[in-house]
Amino acid sequence: MIELADGRYRRVWLSQLFILSSVLLFTSGCTSIGRPVGIIGHYQAGREALIKPRAIGADQAISYLEEVVKRDPLYEDTLTLLGRAYYKKERYGDARLILQRALAINKEDEIAWIVLGLAQLRLGDSERGLESLKGGITLFSKASQSGYRGYLRWDLRGQVRSAISRTVVPVQKGLEARENVIRSAEALLSVIDDEEQLQQTETKIQKTSIQ
Repeated sequence: MIELADGRYRRVWLSQLFILSSVLLFTSGCTSIGRPVGIIGHYQAGREALIKPRAIGADQAISYLEEVVKRDPLYEDTLTLLGRAYYKKERYGDARLILQRALAINKEDEIAWIVLGLAQLRLGDSERGLESLKGGITLFSKASQSGYRGYLRWDLRGQVRSAISRTVVPVQKGLEARENVIRSAEALLSVIDDEEQLQQTETKIQKTSIQ
């Protein structure tokens, strides 16, 4: 089900990442005053921008994350985040390309599989898109529990589990429910973002109270 990141991608992802990094080097330009300095700063800013309203957040995220890719394309899950940002801007071809690179590095990246599936569906590659999405949801269902991404209180309200269930129903119906599949999977990603934002807020409050 989730074997798309096979030898075809593994043979070429290094050279393609080099080309992508080179392109970004010439198109991104110099870092402007007021922007975060360094890979970590740009990465964090990009992650935070992704959960902002679609147009503004996606533009900011792309700007920050392309800077990270230019410097170090293998840093954390930057490629997956950049793929998500491209998807939000309806740059589905770019999203598919960058997410294939992310999965060549880590084929267990559940979010990359989900967004890749969505991009493929949007581009009309429906059968592969459905398979990618199924694989991503399966991986995410197993991973989404206490301790996910280091959050011990992850999904205590059960919102993410409910979103998974709502996504599974149309996915099981197959391509006849294509539009519902897309809507439910996009909604799942939004719920994941909301939960992560909640966890980050709670973590900051806890740190503040300790101080």
